[in-house]
Amino acid sequence: MNYDSLKSSLAQAADRHSTSPVLLIPYMWIGDFVRCHSVVRVLKDRWPDRPVDVLTTTLCAPLVDYMPGVRQAIVYDLPRGKIALGKQRELAARLRREGYGDSLVMPRTWKSTLAPWLAGIPNRTGFIGEVRFGLLNDWRRGERKLPRMIDCCAALALPPDIELPLDWPEPQLVVPEAEIAAWRERRGLKGSGVVALAPGAVGPSKRWTYYVEAGKALADRGFEVWVIGGPGETEKATEIVAAGGPRVRDLTGTDLRDGILGLAAADLVISNDSGLLHVAAAIGSRTIGIFGPTSPWHYAPLNPIEAVIQAKTEIPCRPCHKPTCKMLHHRCMRDIPVEDVMTAAMAALAGAGLSPNPT
Repeated sequence: MNYDSLKSSLAQAADRHSTSPVLLIPYMWIGDFVRCHSVVRVLKDRWPDRPVDVLTTTLCAPLVDYMPGVRQAIVYDLPRGKIALGKQRELAARLRREGYGDSLVMPRTWKSTLAPWLAGIPNRTGFIGEVRFGLLNDWRRGERKLPRMIDCCAALALPPDIELPLDWPEPQLVVPEAEIAAWRERRGLKGSGVVALAPGAVGPSKRWTYYVEAGKALADRGFEVWVIGGPGETEKATEIVAAGGPRVRDLTGTDLRDGILGLAAADLVISNDSGLLHVAAAIGSRTIGIFGPTSPWHYAPLNPIEAVIQAKTEIPCRPCHKPTCKMLHHRCMRDIPVEDVMTAAMAALAGAGLSPNPT
């Protein structure tokens, strides 16, 4: 079944015009959080009159401001690795005031279901995960048989035992042009021909080896280069700026909104398999994804991107999901030369009407 056919069948459902709010509890990693906007779109196709709220951490909260179809973010930071029953009760009291009819719990953890249960949300949907019988009352099986995370997440927005499509709606982040212009003015970023580099990722195994060289090559061709990421990328940004000179700007920092606006303002984004890759793709920016140990079919954005770059050499240990290279050679990233990324970048920039202008 394709999604258009599924959407047509949802339009005929008996509960089509329900109005009670729905709470979505997504994964709180940036890329997974963006990916779950597809679930919001499925919910709005199924129940157009039901408001959809999203539980979020402070880190991910700026993303919600750009997600069509979301009524509000419920911002609450629960401690990692702890049940924190008092905090769960505080969150549950807040959820109870919203009058939710349904909650969809994407994570598989026991504690992620606790606040919706304490809040008395009537329908609590999720996969069994950590033996969550009782906490969930619409529990689903078969998660491990589904090929991708988006299939697992979006399945929870649909009735059980329905045939799932592979062509889910793409995530969307809509960033107003006026907000981008105001951000550029505040930051003193007036140049054109901008390439944003996102050198970070969860774990060094997913970080491409040659961002310093790529930043210099782009600057030498006359492009402005912005390095975007969190505090963990500031050291790498310093190296890129030192190599590339005055055309390179360090825009790393603690506020994800800065990163969102930088990715939206850039003419091209070059990123590892990371949260910012998904942000850039959902915005609709021209984007190149560099994949080392992970599978693009499983982890690339649903949104179309300019190019997926991988090592052309045979690497028997790939795919791998270790945060550091267990073989110690890191060939999956070291074997991607700067020339491969630059060729893709020049093609993408030419498509945007931009050509090198070395000075």
